Amino acid sequence: MGKKSDTELIIGGIRIDKRLPDQTREIKMKVGNILSANGSAEVSFGNTTALASVHGPRQLFPRHLQESQTGILRVRYNMAPFSVDERKSPGPDRRSTELSKVIRLALEPAVFLDDYPKVTVDGFVEIIQADGSTRVTGINALSLALATAGIPMKDLVAACSVGKINGTLVVDLNGEEDNNSESDVAVAMIPNRNLVTLLQMDGMLTKEELMHLLDLAKKTCKKIYEMQREALLEKYKGEE
Repeated sequence: MGKKSDTELIIGGIRIDKRLPDQTREIKMKVGNILSANGSAEVSFGNTTALASVHGPRQLFPRHLQESQTGILRVRYNMAPFSVDERKSPGPDRRSTELSKVIRLALEPAVFLDDYPKVTVDGFVEIIQADGSTRVTGINALSLALATAGIPMKDLVAACSVGKINGTLVVDLNGEEDNNSESDVAVAMIPNRNLVTLLQMDGMLTKEELMHLLDLAKKTCKKIYEMQREALLEKYKGEE
């Protein structure tokens, strides 16, 4: 990531997977698919698929971890060993620990944790298939899972990746683009409030390029947000 690539990823304005620069991969969303969880969701961006589940609110032990005035959101991000072509070693590593924190920080501004003092809401993100942009796919899935769990939220959090490949600014990087990008940026936001909750950048961009990418990310997040709402409405419309 963040290095100039000798690989031709855009030819004649068309990306290697036949997309235009500002076009996302096919996005699929499904909620309520893990019956043992209080809330759950599955989100796919092309060949990247994240399963998310939420458990709680529930008592937090040991007690010294409790906060008297607020609840705690805990997140665990994990990539399944079979999610990538070369089998990943099972168990946590430095990257999964970092992304667990990143996803938690992206979602915390949307959750009313003050309603649950001394308890925890536990969120789990499992990447079952990885082809780039796994952290933002996980954020979208866990946001939906929190909503289906009935956790009070200001609004949903929507997320996407943007970046620069072969000198072109693009949306929703796939795995090959991610690995050979000149720059990639992960963005999460609460679209209705125009509030950015995550901005992570690898690589170099000019100020003008970054501002253009942020504009692309905001437009894309608004589209994703509408898809999240539709997934929730479809779920609960079917239960009437």
